Amino acid sequence: MLKKSLGTIMVLAAAVAIGQDRTVPARILPVPTDVSPQMQAIVGRPIPPNFDVVPQTIAEWVALQEAYNASVVQALPGQEQRLHVTVEERRMAGVTVFAVTPDRVAPENRDRLLIHIHGGCYVLGGGLAATTEAVMMAGIGHYKVISVDYRMPPVAYFPAALDDLVAVWREALKGYRADRMAVFGSSAGGALTLEMVLRLKELGLPLPAAIAPGTPMSDLTGVGDSFAANAFVDNVLVSRASACDPAAQLYAHGHDLKDPLLSPIFGDMHGFPPAILTTGTRDLLLSNTVRTHRKLKDAGVEAELNVFEAMSHANYSVDDTAPETHQAFGDIARFFDKHLDK
Repeated sequence: MLKKSLGTIMVLAAAVAIGQDRTVPARILPVPTDVSPQMQAIVGRPIPPNFDVVPQTIAEWVALQEAYNASVVQALPGQEQRLHVTVEERRMAGVTVFAVTPDRVAPENRDRLLIHIHGGCYVLGGGLAATTEAVMMAGIGHYKVISVDYRMPPVAYFPAALDDLVAVWREALKGYRADRMAVFGSSAGGALTLEMVLRLKELGLPLPAAIAPGTPMSDLTGVGDSFAANAFVDNVLVSRASACDPAAQLYAHGHDLKDPLLSPIFGDMHGFPPAILTTGTRDLLLSNTVRTHRKLKDAGVEAELNVFEAMSHANYSVDDTAPETHQAFGDIARFFDKHLDK
């Protein structure tokens, strides 16, 4: 009997050591009661019915861009008014940018500048739609922000977005010291934040004093536990069957997705500036964020990880009236204040 028991234990141990896929039973995910009413409303939103409709032609991609950008722009006037900021379109080094300025710049931030990189899976969120996260940071953190309207498909492909960011950075260095500037963005903007630092390192240019890559698309190869664990839990990206991965591949334009300038998780992060990363427990890119945080720490970089209860992908930048939004951007603002020279 003892030998049989030991044999069973050894077989089970071997199975555990090898690892097996797990089938999870269907279950109900209640809207949590320990988040704000605003966040409860966001968490309770249904999955978009057309999340898995992927454009098949350039004309269809352009139609998706226009529809998405128009929906985002509708909310901007109210956000700007509530957060007391102004937005002005400009050109820097030939690149379209938006200067986002709060009515009150904090005294300690008068000689500081933040560079914002918008998200949108490398294809969406251009024009004024690029500025929504910049508006929140400027209004909540009382910083001057430059939001970069980088080129996207079908106008341009990899590495056009990165080239635009480097051009704007070079121009910003003419008016501000690198140790008084920080870079932030979410989703594709979070990945581009990391990619920008990798590129600046390659070029031998001064690095920003701090970065805030929110829920970054840091691995386009599909590796990460939360791609499975949070599939159909995240009510924004939903799953890898959505249009986001194909959009990133459209931008990559046949380039190797393991290139660190597309998937920065494969890059050398030694020497990176201090970083604060933000995600949520329902985020499809939770693993991308956690893995990036670990890679930064393993490289000896000071890195903080902010994980918010029940949030799907970048939910912290949806509603400027939500307390969680003020917490998220407030945390980033304080992190920047700690690391930017005055």
